[in-house]
Amino acid sequence: HPDQDHIIRLIANASRDWGIFQVVNHGIPFDLIQKLQQVGKEFFDLPQEEKEVYAKPPGALAIEGYGSKIGNDVNGKKNWADHLFHKIWPASCINHQFWPKNPPSYRAVNEEYAQEVRKVVDKLFKWLSMGLGLEADVLKQGAGGEEIEYLMKINYYPPCPRPDLTLGVASHTDLSTMTVLVPNEVPGLQVFKDGHWIDAKYIPGALIIHIGDQIEILSNGKYKAVLHRTTVDKEKTRMSWPVFLEPPGEFVVGPLPQLLDPQIPPKYKPKKFKDYCYCKFHKLPQ
Repeated sequence: HPDQDHIIRLIANASRDWGIFQVVNHGIPFDLIQKLQQVGKEFFDLPQEEKEVYAKPPGALAIEGYGSKIGNDVNGKKNWADHLFHKIWPASCINHQFWPKNPPSYRAVNEEYAQEVRKVVDKLFKWLSMGLGLEADVLKQGAGGEEIEYLMKINYYPPCPRPDLTLGVASHTDLSTMTVLVPNEVPGLQVFKDGHWIDAKYIPGALIIHIGDQIEILSNGKYKAVLHRTTVDKEKTRMSWPVFLEPPGEFVVGPLPQLLDPQIPPKYKPKKFKDYCYCKFHKLPQ
């Protein structure tokens, strides 16, 4: 849309009411998105022993690496997903031992995608910040600035004979500040709104943007982290490529002081991101 103020209003309203929206005409070449999808699919088509080369080391605290949750029980439903995690930005936190060497173009495609998605993220941070009535750089700086870590996850949900008994991923909000997701054409993402699970529409080439927990905290609840889950298909493989934007572990996130006054107290405690994650993983009060 040519009117930036109009875009800001749309994004701010969606983030307040839904915590999720889709963006088109975002500037990332469609053929690059297709390449990202292709190299991810080729990795998951490899023999199991080849994928296991990139497995998360036993006992590792970090989540990077290949893993499978197929068959794990979650609230009475079987989990039905494989995944691969690795950081794609900044360069200082990239660990290439978790980047597949096969297919051979995997690294180049992910490096190019990292550069392109950063441009989109900077626009989104700017517009989300302005949507709160703040200076354009406030929200990004409150989330970690140039130290924000970009964590790629590839989700692989194979066809499932009993999709009614399984979930790809159980209902949750994202720990992240924001999540930028590329889906494939097989539906499955569902958003909880007004007491109902609503299917996210597939728009070819669009990016799905999730508001995560850290933006909810920074905005003091003005923007909402989206509660979502994924279902699986009986006949088709569903895949998705979320990039989670996370503050460094030692970075403290709390409500932005510009949004507080004596009549509007903070709704959340400032907390190191790593401590927030620990409490969420262990279901402890924040």
